[in-house]
Amino acid sequence: MREIKQSQKLKNVRYDVRGPILEEAQRLEAQGHKILKLNIGNPAPFGFEAPQAIVADMIHHLPEAQGYSDSRGIFSARTAVAQYYQSRGLTEAHVDDVFIGNGVSELITMVLQTFIDDGNEILVPAPDYPLWTGAVTLSGGTPVHYLCDESNDWAPDLADIESKITENTHAIVIINPNNPTGAVYSEEIVKGLVDIARRHELVIFSDEIYEKILFDDAVHHHTATYAGDDVLCLTFSGLSKAYRVCGYRSGWVLVSGPKHIARDFLEGLTLVSNMRMCANVPAQHAIQTALGGYQSVQELIVPGGRFYEQSMLAYRLLNEIPGVSAVKPRGALYVFARLDPEIYPIKDDEQFVIDLLRAKHLLVTHGTGFNWPDPDHFRMVCLPDVAMLEEAIGRIAEFLAEYRTKVGTA
Repeated sequence: MREIKQSQKLKNVRYDVRGPILEEAQRLEAQGHKILKLNIGNPAPFGFEAPQAIVADMIHHLPEAQGYSDSRGIFSARTAVAQYYQSRGLTEAHVDDVFIGNGVSELITMVLQTFIDDGNEILVPAPDYPLWTGAVTLSGGTPVHYLCDESNDWAPDLADIESKITENTHAIVIINPNNPTGAVYSEEIVKGLVDIARRHELVIFSDEIYEKILFDDAVHHHTATYAGDDVLCLTFSGLSKAYRVCGYRSGWVLVSGPKHIARDFLEGLTLVSNMRMCANVPAQHAIQTALGGYQSVQELIVPGGRFYEQSMLAYRLLNEIPGVSAVKPRGALYVFARLDPEIYPIKDDEQFVIDLLRAKHLLVTHGTGFNWPDPDHFRMVCLPDVAMLEEAIGRIAEFLAEYRTKVGTA
């Protein structure tokens, strides 16, 4: 019989956050081992619950959420999103500029399928959230990775971006606050990114899903407020992280800037939106309540709050391990740690984290899985409580001590 194979479109697509390492973890679990999974930013398994007002509002609207909605989303949700951005300086934001999706992930795929022609180049940060690179590739485009500078708090290297722009470059992806690094970009950096897009006539895709998870004096600057009326900007955000409802799959994209030059693109986006009928209707009813109600995330991001305390603890404990360094996260839910190549001469970082998994039953994600060019980083989520984090990083420290002894760098 003829072998059934995957599409060649998947040849260069990777999503290592849920790749072979997770499969190995599942194999170990099937053998009876308990695996501590620090590979995915999913708050629910670590005791974070959805705000009750959101749950109650969804339940209240279930009787009227049984049919399809407008493919762009229910009116109350899109209005709430538009008003949210109006209150943040985007006074021209309108309900018709908003598309609701099954999480930001679906919207990224929809937008890129609509936007990209075969061979178009899209600037994507390195490291990145790997869906961006994978979705660009699957859409027929070519992801071109610009470097973020670890020595400058993981800010994008503007000169590196400029050097990688060609006549075939069509857009730039900005992830701020950043997954996986925890960086929050300064106003100067955001303006610099927008200026590059303006001068080279690039569309901006701004992934801002972590915009409410900020630490200490970090300030989030919406890219669209600087893009103005002459740079087309698509802003992606949603409820998954700040409102602890990843499973509800409720996100949005706002289109701002010179929409008159993007009529054909927006017609295509509406077509693609129609093709999937609509987003999950019950979860759409959570948006208005979430954006207009009490912002309980504020309790989590200040000293004493779990997001804050756990992120700072992970940062501190990782930096105490010989040969390990990490930039202090200013937002999001992760630490992206560096392993000194002089002490840990790792050639294959995927194999390294598999070895860690097998030895210590701890699951993290390797740095090249986020399209970082060198095998010298790993990302861990900071969602476990303090005691569990101390245990987890203790296991990492033990494993690395054994590694140093093995390679003779102790």
